[in-house]
Amino acid sequence: MGESTVGATEGRRRNLSRLLRLAHVEGPLSRASLTEATGLNRSTIADLVGELARAGLVIERPPDPSRRVGRPSPLVVASADVVAVAVNPEVDAVTLGAVGLDRGIRVRERIDVDHLVTPQEVAALVADAVARWHRGPLRSARLVGVGLAVPGLVRAADGLVRNAPHLLWRDTPLRELVAETTGLPVAVGNDASLGAVAEHLFGAARGVDDVVYLNGGASGIGGGVIVHGMPVTGAGGYAGEFGQNRPGIAADTDRRVVHGVLEDEVSRARLLQAVGLEHADEPTLADALASSDAPGTADEVARQRRILSTALSNAVNVLNPSVVVLGGFLATLAAPDLPGLAAEVAAQAMTANAEDLGIRVASLGEDRLLMGAAEAAFAALLADPGE
Repeated sequence: MGESTVGATEGRRRNLSRLLRLAHVEGPLSRASLTEATGLNRSTIADLVGELARAGLVIERPPDPSRRVGRPSPLVVASADVVAVAVNPEVDAVTLGAVGLDRGIRVRERIDVDHLVTPQEVAALVADAVARWHRGPLRSARLVGVGLAVPGLVRAADGLVRNAPHLLWRDTPLRELVAETTGLPVAVGNDASLGAVAEHLFGAARGVDDVVYLNGGASGIGGGVIVHGMPVTGAGGYAGEFGQNRPGIAADTDRRVVHGVLEDEVSRARLLQAVGLEHADEPTLADALASSDAPGTADEVARQRRILSTALSNAVNVLNPSVVVLGGFLATLAAPDLPGLAAEVAAQAMTANAEDLGIRVASLGEDRLLMGAAEAAFAALLADPGE
C-alpha cells in the first residue's frame, strides 16, 4: 500500500471518528451542521454518513418539517442499538445499565447487597445481566463492550484495580475477569474520574474546559479534573483522590480538629446515621435529610458543609477551575443552599482564584457514573468506527 493510500485511509478513519463523535456527544445533527462543524464538503459528509449508517452506527431521520427556509437536510442520529454495558460496584449495591450510543439508558438495575462483593461476584453479575438482556430488551442490540466505574485506584495502563479500600480489593485483574465471563471488550476506570468525564461531556460542566468534580458515594469521596478540556489522570491514573486530603481545621464546630481525611468527616454514613437509615439511594437520602426536623440532623449537615467548603477552597487555590461540580451525596449537601456554599468557598480561597467560580450540582443524577463507564467502553469504537 502506497504512502498516499495509507494517508487517505488514515484521513478517512479520522473523519469517520469525528462524525460519529459529534453525533454521539452533540445529539441529532443535520448534514448541514456536520458540514459546518468539520469543514468537509457536502459530498464527503454524505459519503461518510452513508458508511456509518451501513455499519449500523448512525441512522438518518427525516428533517424537521417545521423548518421552512431552504432545503432541509436529514438528521444524523447515533444508534440506540449500539450499546455499552456500564457497571458501578459499591459497598451496598451493584448498579448496572445498558447505555446506547445515543446516550439513552436502555436498561438499569440496582442489585442491593448485604456483604462486600468480590470481583468474581461482580463478573458473574455482569455476565448474568448481559445474557438476560441479550435475550430480552437488548435482543436486537449490538453490544460493543463493558465499562466498570470502580471506587478505587485503577491503573491506567492496564485497568488493574490497585486498591479499592472499601471493597477490600487489591491488585485485582477485574478487566480480565469480566472479559472472561462476558466475552466482551472491557474497560475499567475510577468511578469519580469517569463521572467527571460524563458531567463534562453531557452534564453540568458541558462546554466548560477547566473543571473540578467531586463524587460522594457509599465508598467515600473521589474526584476528577478536567484541564483545557482534557481529563487529567496523573502518571499512573490515580489523580483526583480528593477524599484522601486532610482538610485541617473545621472552624466554629465542637469537632474543632479534623482528625481524619476528608471522606472520614464528610460522609454518607454519617448522614444516614443522622436520619436513622441504614441504607438509601441518593433520592431517598435527600428526601430524608429535607424532611428531618431533628436538630442533630441540621447540625451534622452544617458541619459537613463547613468542612467541604474548606476542602473545595484548597482545590480552587491549586487548580483554579471555572466550575466545581458536586455529585452523589455531596450534591445532596450542597443543593439546599448552593450560593451559601459558594460564598464559604470564596471566603477561604484566594480572591483571584475564586473570581467567576461556579459551583454546581451534577445534572446527570444517578446516571453519571453509568454514563462515564459507558464512555470508557465506547472509546475504541469512537476512535475507529471502521474497525
